[in-house]
Amino acid sequence: MWLLIIVGIILIGIGLGVHVFKWYFLISGYNTMSKEKKEKVDIKGLARLLGIYAYINGGLFILAGALYGLELKWLTSLVIIFFATSTIYILIRGQKFDKHIFHEDGTLRKGAWKQMALPMGIVVISLIFVACVMFFSLKPSKISIMDDGLQIHGMYGNLYRWESIEQVQLKDTLPSIQLRTNGSAIGSKLKGHFKTKELGSVKLFVDADNPPFIYLYTDNGTVIFNLIDINETQALYQEILDKLSMQ
Repeated sequence: MWLLIIVGIILIGIGLGVHVFKWYFLISGYNTMSKEKKEKVDIKGLARLLGIYAYINGGLFILAGALYGLELKWLTSLVIIFFATSTIYILIRGQKFDKHIFHEDGTLRKGAWKQMALPMGIVVISLIFVACVMFFSLKPSKISIMDDGLQIHGMYGNLYRWESIEQVQLKDTLPSIQLRTNGSAIGSKLKGHFKTKELGSVKLFVDADNPPFIYLYTDNGTVIFNLIDINETQALYQEILDKLSMQ
């Protein structure tokens, strides 16, 4: 919660610095330009654009942090998606203020596409990365019962050998999540490494809005998961118990 609020305050501070106080040295690349090149950059227009970007995103991060404490944690995912999307937009839109690339009438200068290649490449790669993360995050977890252990497939998955499993429980609630350390949280879909109040660091493969949840306590940490259908989750839990009883 506080991390989101702090990030929001920092973003607004940067926006004020660039837009109001004219701290143009904060704009990446501009401070290293020669005097001649700086004269061909509409720095006031660029600073205004970056200021608006920082104000909006900073305000949304603060709002998300405040609402996080009210258990509206799904808003965090929307804010991060908006932040990523608006950042990509800024990378593209910001080029319009560079008169080395565009004429006064907004048309592209001859050969200027070469200067656009790098930022456009970054945008394309970023879009592909975000799309892949969202696809694999929203994809339901696939779990298989193997002879040597329980296999969780896909991103952050692993094989948990039967001899490493110390206990298994079926619960209707999740532990209180304090921080996502290395994972994704899109809506109620939580996948990856998270820090919780009750259990410390855990791995989650859950739809938080679809209990119950299987708690797998292993000698390498706690893993919590469920399936799309309630009956499937209960059947999987019973199958795990049966396998463990035979070990």
